[in-house]
Parts: sequence; structure tokens; C-alpha cells
Amino acid sequence: MLSHVLPKSEISALQNLKWLFILRNMMILGEGFLVVMFVYGLNIQIPEQQLWLVIVAIIAFNAYTSMRLQTDDPVTELEVFSQICIDVFSIAALLYLTGGASNPIAWVFLLPLIITAIMLPQDYAWYMVILTTSMYSMLIAFNVPLPSIEPHMPDPGLLHPSPNTANFEMLQKAHAISDNHYYNLHMFGMWFGFVFSAGLVAFFVAELAKTLKNRERSLAEARENALRDERVVALGTLAASAAHDMGTPLGTIAIVVHELIQDYPVRHFPEFNEKMQILQNQINRCKEALSMMSASAGEMRAESGKVMLLTDYIDSVLYQWRSHKPTTKLQLIIDPDVTVAVDAKIIAERTLTHALINILNNAVEASDPERGIEFHAWWNMNELSLKIRDFGPGFPAEIVKFVGKQPVTSKNKGLGVGLFLAYSTIHRLGGKIDLNNLETGGACVEISLPLLMDTENDGGL
Repeated sequence: MLSHVLPKSEISALQNLKWLFILRNMMILGEGFLVVMFVYGLNIQIPEQQLWLVIVAIIAFNAYTSMRLQTDDPVTELEVFSQICIDVFSIAALLYLTGGASNPIAWVFLLPLIITAIMLPQDYAWYMVILTTSMYSMLIAFNVPLPSIEPHMPDPGLLHPSPNTANFEMLQKAHAISDNHYYNLHMFGMWFGFVFSAGLVAFFVAELAKTLKNRERSLAEARENALRDERVVALGTLAASAAHDMGTPLGTIAIVVHELIQDYPVRHFPEFNEKMQILQNQINRCKEALSMMSASAGEMRAESGKVMLLTDYIDSVLYQWRSHKPTTKLQLIIDPDVTVAVDAKIIAERTLTHALINILNNAVEASDPERGIEFHAWWNMNELSLKIRDFGPGFPAEIVKFVGKQPVTSKNKGLGVGLFLAYSTIHRLGGKIDLNNLETGGACVEISLPLLMDTENDGGL
């Protein structure tokens, strides 16, 4: 039932590395598109072979990252930062071959900086500022210039010793047309870089915001579980104290009942003995419950944490419940996936048994006596699903609102801690419990519990 769980920091770093892998794939597609467009679409002479070598190197590194994600080794913040640094060097190599700082999309260096600031602590962000600034500064002085596609106005004195005015005017018009073409090309490069980067940042930030919301929700659930566990511990302490305090008077009552039975023989006082026998049985039940409450948690798990076939466990729970409610009507509906779940097993914890019995008892108290309750069970090899339905007025609003968060005091049904403890027990075992009021009347408690998975056909746990 238990599985290896990574610490929160390792989960975060691993998720960040997955995002880098996805973003690098998008960068590869964008770079390949630009190279094809410039060489074959716009007929601009750029070092195509060298550019493809850089892109192939990025693809190879991303293939390594993909294999790295398949391993179980923990991902560190330094490894994530190193991956971003390699992306910076690859961007610098591409810009070096395409004009350096004069390239209209040179501000793409801001993307690694944004990603570092979002993913990693502040120190790494400043390191990235230094790295990207250094790369950008070096590209101003060292680069492979782009082909000179900007026209230059010819010197009229160089055309001919006696320049023709008409020819000179034609050259001016050609210059204006070429200048307009150069301006449009430069604007297109800036537009494309902005659109691509804006879409990339928007997508990344939106997904990251979703991840942060999920993390905040997980933290809220963890705080809620911690609060519930504190309440359970407090209730357990009070139960142990109450068990200790009630042990002596309950023992005295048991002695008095035993002496009354001895003093009034059954042959002379049959009705009196019958009532005393009922009272003695109830005292024994109280003593058993107090004994369990006073036991330590470790001893309780050792006594009751045995592995059972699920069918045997369900029979055991219903048998124990029937001993307390022999006259209640119960409609039993069991529908296992018999093709795969014949040998499904569960850890038969005593706390789980008492939680299920408590839910059944609550359903009986709320339901119409003439209709009783319904007990649905379905399971496969991985999960057990239970539905316990009654035909009463439904759950009060305060129970549905605060179930599992705190004990709910009922108006006329005791202390109201039974459902709270049942909720805590089921969640502690990795299960879920939901309370629903049905449109056709009555209420339904839905429970799902994980089952044991045998790795060698019932050959071990």
C-alpha cells in the first residue's frame, strides 16, 4: 500500500526539468523554422551548415535530458541551473552565426533569465544576469555579420565623369524600394521574435501559475490533515484517560451483576436473570471497548493489522455489526470484478473495522426502520469501493460542511466524534470518503480504499 515518495524539493526540481525539456523542444522547432525561412524563403545567405550543427547539438542534449528524466536519481537546483546555462550558450552560438547583437531577436536572452527567476532562488537569477549580459556584450564585438541587404546610396561622382540625371534618379528610386524592403524584413524579424517569445512566456507562466496553485492546494490539505491529526491525538489521549477512570466503576458494576445472578437463581427468577444477562453482555462490550482505547497505537496495529482476503474481511465486518443490530434490514449488494479480483486482500485494521461499523450504525439510526439500509461493495485488485445508503432525512448541512475537519455535535446522537474518527481513519489508510444527500431521499456514504497488490500471485506482500 505504501510507495516511495520524493521530498517536495525534489518533486519541484524534477517538474522544472520537465518544463525545460518541453521549452527546449519548442525552441528547436522555432530555430529550424527560421533557418528554413531565411535560406529558402527569403534567399538570405547565412551559414546554414554551422546553424544546423548547433541545432543538432541542442537536439542531442535534449535527448540526453529525456533519458535523464527516466532515471530515479534526484534532480537538484544546480542541475536545473546548468541546463539553463547550456540553453544560454546555444542561443549565443546561434546569434553569433546570425549577426550577433544586431540580430532583431537578440533580446531572446531575456527568456532564460525569466525562467531562472521563476524556477530557482534569487542567487541563481543574479548569476544568470551576469551570464546573459556577458554573452550579449561579447556578441556586439564578435559575430558573423549578416549579409549586407541594406542598400547604400551611390556616390554620383563615381557613376560617370558626366553623370546622367535620369540614371541617377532611377538609382534613387531603386534605393528607396530596397530600403523599404530592408525595413520590412527587419520589422518582420522583430515581430516574429516578439510573437514567438510572447507566446512562449504566456504559455509557460500560465502553466507555472497552475503548478503553484496545485502546490498551494497541497499545502492547504497538508495543514488540514495536520490539524485533524492533532484532534485525533487529543481525542485518543482523552479516550485513554476516560478508559482509565471508568475501569474501576465498570469493574464494580460487573461484580455486582455477577453477585445478583448468583443470589437470584434462574429457576426462581427467569425474567430477572434474563435482564441481568443482557446487562452483563453490555458490560463486557464496554470493557472490550475500554481495553482497546487504553491500548497503545502500536499494540493495536500489531493485534489487528493482519492481512485477510477481502471477502473474508467484509463477512467479518458485517458479522460483528449484525451482533449489535440483529433485527435491522440490510440489503447486501456485492459485485466484484470476479475475473481479476477473486484473491484481493486488505489489511484488516481494527480501527478500520470500527469506522465501518460506526458508519453502518449511523445509517441505521437515520434510516426508516421499515426499509433498513443498503450495503454496496465493488472491488478489483487495486481498490475497494463501498456505498452505504440509508432512507432517512439526509445529512444535516453542518455535517456535510465540516466532515473530516472537526467533530460535529449532533442534536440528539451523542458526542458526534464517530464520523470524524472514521473519516480520519480512512484517509490515514490512503482512502477517500464522500457524503451525499440523494435526490430520491436518504443519504449515501461512498468509501474507496486501496487494496494490497501481490507481486507474485499471492506469493507475498
